[in-house]
Formats: sequence, structure tokens, C-alpha cells
Amino acid sequence: MTDIVSSEAGWNFSWRRERVARDEEFAAFVAAATPRLRRTAYLMCRDWHLAQDLTQLTLAKMYASWGRIWRTANLEAYSRRVLMNAVFDQRKRRSDSEVLLADLPDQPGQLVAPDADLHVTLMRALAALPVRDQAIVVLRHWEDHSVDTVAEILGVSASVVKMRSMRALARLRELLGADFVRQ
Repeated sequence: MTDIVSSEAGWNFSWRRERVARDEEFAAFVAAATPRLRRTAYLMCRDWHLAQDLTQLTLAKMYASWGRIWRTANLEAYSRRVLMNAVFDQRKRRSDSEVLLADLPDQPGQLVAPDADLHVTLMRALAALPVRDQAIVVLRHWEDHSVDTVAEILGVSASVVKMRSMRALARLRELLGADFVRQ
């Protein structure tokens, strides 16, 4: 009888040890990945609060699957894929008439730094693109991922990434105008 009890206690102890190791690994992943995920989400939605919500949603979904993916999956790519799906889902739910602003609009007479003007101009041009094209531009040119990596994250072929990237960049050039100078 004592052999059965000690056997169950040993199994229970090893299960707890593995659970603690998984949770520690997840905490380390969260600490490392959160800034990257939040930045990517912000570039996609231009709202820090919504970006934080999308990041938290991504991390919650990953934690729910963590026992299955923590040792086998490419966690960076997996997290980007989950985030992009969350962004796409959020875009489907949001009303087209809704306008998101992180801050109140500038008041007349306030001076705006040149870098802020450049940032606002680029963000507005990026916002004019369809959401999939935004994702391609952000992942490919802001986060500097390869065509193959972006294709894997978005679940499309490499040729689709190349074609949509080319069209999105042409649209950005059109929106920004010929006199736009990259600083």
C-alpha cells in the first residue's frame, strides 16, 4: 500500500516540476516577446491601448497552448501568427466609421516636432493600406523578416508576399508624394 502512495506522490511531484518549468519558460518568453509584439500590434492598429489588448490576447492564447508548443514550435513565428490573426479578427469586428486616436488632436498653435510630423505622415499612409498589406509592410520592412518568414506567418505563398509588398510600397509612394524625403 505504501508503494502505491509513494509512487503516486513521485508522479505528482514530477508533474508539478514540469509544470513549474513550463510556467518559468512562458514567463521568460513573455518578458522577451512582449515589447516586439506590442510594437507590431501598434504599427498595425496605431493605438497603444488596443495594441496592449492585442498583445495580451496573443499571450493568453499562447498560454492556453503552451503545454503543446513550448518545446516544439518556433515561438517567435507562432506568436507573430497569433498576433496577426488577432489583428485581422479585431479589424473584422471594428466598425469602418470608428476613428482611433491614441491622443487628443493637436490644438491650434502647438508646435509639432519634425519627427512627430514624419511619424504621423507615415502612420496615416500605412493606415490607408488594406490590413493584409499593412501586415506585409510591417513584417517585411519594419521588422525586417524574409519573404519566406512573412509568408509563413500570414499563411500565404512567397509570391503573394512579393506581389502585395510591391503593390503596397507603390501605394505608399503614391500617398506620400514625390517630394517626400526619407530622413
